[in-house]
Amino acid sequence: MTTPAEIQFKDMDLDQIATAQGRVAVFVGPDGRLDLAGRRVNRLTRKALSRFVQSDAFEKMTIGDVQSMAWPAGMEAEAVLVVKLPRRPSVAEARKAGAKLAKSLGQADLWVLGGNIGRAAEIALGLALRAYTFDAHKTAEPKPARAITFLLSKPEEVAKAAAPMAAIAEGVFFTRDLTNEPANILTTDDFAARLAAMQELGLEVEILEEDELEKLGMRTLLCVGQGSVSPSKVVVMSWNGGKKGDAPFALVGKGVVFDTGGISLKPAAGMEDMTMDMGGAGVVAGVMRTLALRKAKANVVGLVGLVENMPSGNAVRPGDVITSMKGDTVEIINTDAEGRLVLADVLWYAQERFAPVGMINLATLTGAMLVALGHENAGVFSNSDDLSAAFIKAAGTEGEGAWRMPMGPAYDELLKSRVADMKNVGGRLAGSITAAQFLQRFVKEDVPWCHLDIAGTASVKKETTLAPAGATGWGVMALNRLIADKYEG
Repeated sequence: MTTPAEIQFKDMDLDQIATAQGRVAVFVGPDGRLDLAGRRVNRLTRKALSRFVQSDAFEKMTIGDVQSMAWPAGMEAEAVLVVKLPRRPSVAEARKAGAKLAKSLGQADLWVLGGNIGRAAEIALGLALRAYTFDAHKTAEPKPARAITFLLSKPEEVAKAAAPMAAIAEGVFFTRDLTNEPANILTTDDFAARLAAMQELGLEVEILEEDELEKLGMRTLLCVGQGSVSPSKVVVMSWNGGKKGDAPFALVGKGVVFDTGGISLKPAAGMEDMTMDMGGAGVVAGVMRTLALRKAKANVVGLVGLVENMPSGNAVRPGDVITSMKGDTVEIINTDAEGRLVLADVLWYAQERFAPVGMINLATLTGAMLVALGHENAGVFSNSDDLSAAFIKAAGTEGEGAWRMPMGPAYDELLKSRVADMKNVGGRLAGSITAAQFLQRFVKEDVPWCHLDIAGTASVKKETTLAPAGATGWGVMALNRLIADKYEG
């Protein structure tokens, strides 16, 4: 993982501008008006900035865009970065501007002339999120860290506002790192060890091994991993920053570190992307890291089922009947529909042990979700109008796409089995919905619950506004916001 050096916030000193090394960013409103720092840059560059602001190039820039003026006369900087942004931008505009600055960083230090610009902390968050790269397995010499300094009129206030956002960024980075890692590195053992290391942050972490899972009756989870040499595990992470004795809110994640499809083998083309099939567990881990770092006043428990789905002489077969921890039997029709088998047992265990006030599970669950919503939105399935609305509101606030999908008893007909209580797939039609209907059978009626199918949002082939191509960390910000708004006090 490569991220910029720690972002600093300092008092504005106009005399530093002329001798600042690297790149200097200045904000200009859509009306072309220059603030105090902009006027100083304009004088130093012999009105080059005002000439640019009056040009068609500036007119064509959209809010949040950045344009570089290379090797400005009168300054030692290698470039002036002109950012088109209102003095009081929206959250989305501020984060976009920060992300655009990150793309314009190069290898130089950056001085951001923030002055009195609003939402400077959000600009810093966007900058940090977009500056992320995953180069852990490249042999080239690591690039030197870049210093990023915001020069502001009230740096202490901005630094205070930025502190919880730094915790969010670290949670997102943790999720991205986990999701980007190849499966020969991120084995179930390694995944569990990385989560256990978060005890240093104050999280309580418990690792349930296969013998314990067998005693608990988690046979649907265990059957997924029985064809792999990597041991299956369940990791329980607890953050108790609220009132002692209160029931926690529960997050449950699918952590299939690699998915070949098992005996129902996937096609070779694109199978390498299945290293991201633990994305749901990655998001749960990232949220728990954020909560611990910002010392959230909430009780939250995060549970992840870690398995590997491989074909072998020991692998579960189509036609097998497996008994879940709940006691329901499942006829395995397709061993590539394994994520719901993992979640079924972990969802039931979470309710039996913690009696949560609400529960959300995340999984890169179905290709049908990609067909329905593409990469723009995660699918939201729920038994609770209140919880689903609260989550969708939180996701919208954080700019993370989410769309509620239908559920209903009619879809249960597709899961009927001749030999067991249910099948693990319902056919091609409404594949994402029948997967959600399957999971709902393992949710108690009085527990508010959402299932988030993040197959399209966890990892992408092209960059997004706040992330490079690869793992996005989608969901960390939305879930952190939900917990802050609804479960923290």
